[in-house]
Amino acid sequence: MIITNTAYPRAALIGNPSDGYFGKTIAFVFRNYRASVQLYETPQINFLSSPRDLNEYADLTDLDNKISLYGYYGGIRLLKAAARKFFIFCRDNSIGLEKKNFTIRYDSDIPNRLGLAGSSAIITAAVRSMADFYHVGLQPEILANLVLAVERDELSIPAGLQDRVAQAYNHPVYMDFNREHMEKFGYGIYEKLDIPDGINFFVAYRTDLAEGSEILHSRLRDDYNAKVPEVLAAMEEWAELTVRMREALQKKDLSQISTLIDRNFDLRCEVCPGGISSKNRRMVEIARNAGASAKFTGSGGAIVGTFENEAMFERLRKDLKVFGVEIVKPDIVTSGAAE
Repeated sequence: MIITNTAYPRAALIGNPSDGYFGKTIAFVFRNYRASVQLYETPQINFLSSPRDLNEYADLTDLDNKISLYGYYGGIRLLKAAARKFFIFCRDNSIGLEKKNFTIRYDSDIPNRLGLAGSSAIITAAVRSMADFYHVGLQPEILANLVLAVERDELSIPAGLQDRVAQAYNHPVYMDFNREHMEKFGYGIYEKLDIPDGINFFVAYRTDLAEGSEILHSRLRDDYNAKVPEVLAAMEEWAELTVRMREALQKKDLSQISTLIDRNFDLRCEVCPGGISSKNRRMVEIARNAGASAKFTGSGGAIVGTFENEAMFERLRKDLKVFGVEIVKPDIVTSGAAE
């Protein structure tokens, strides 16, 4: 029997990057792209390569393009780290595993290294598949923590929790990473949200050169640990923006939603002026010039925002395409269960 699990890209609607600093965020996942993992029993454990893991290139131009898009390491390391961390989690929690092995492979069309949580989607689908294979039950908050541990502990990827929480719940989630609650339980206070009809969201992403978020996260962490006043104040404001966004969604206050999205990005510019490339900033400027609201979905490479009508969306599509940016209307996942 082949076990298949799917996870989706994440768009941080508001509050990021405060999720790694005891803040508050709202995020959702959307079906326009996906990462799928297949797993089946075999005599030995085996990790199969996907196209982004291949080591043969047509020429140096092809090599340069593939490394720019996928980095140097591909996705096999994600599967290996997920398998090791899953085993350690089960061992440390006295969860007995059946004596059987598996072959695992993945496939993903989530645009890579663009702030859409493509890596954590692969890991989430992999952990779900191993949990199904070994009949291990994982609550969403535990699954999210486990996926974060794979990235942060095994792979040394700086990251916050919100990506994994949204992917674990498969639903828009309001997340309060209250310090006291986090230190007591190891996870935040999570609340599923309903996004009302009539709010027009878009997600747009660059197609030229992917960028990782490691440098920006590292600089922000250093400033936070050094208690730089502006950074501490920004974390508090991002959390407050999230509270106000939850209220605006409940009231279907479209004007307020747009204002909050714009402020989230402007605040990032104030405290991380050197961490935002001109190309990433330009995406937001183009969207706003068309009358839309816009902010990063993560730490750059993709944006999320609202638009008023089809005429505005078509202008967004046209203006962004000239700059090498694709745009989609996100099909927001609200199933609440793995698919």
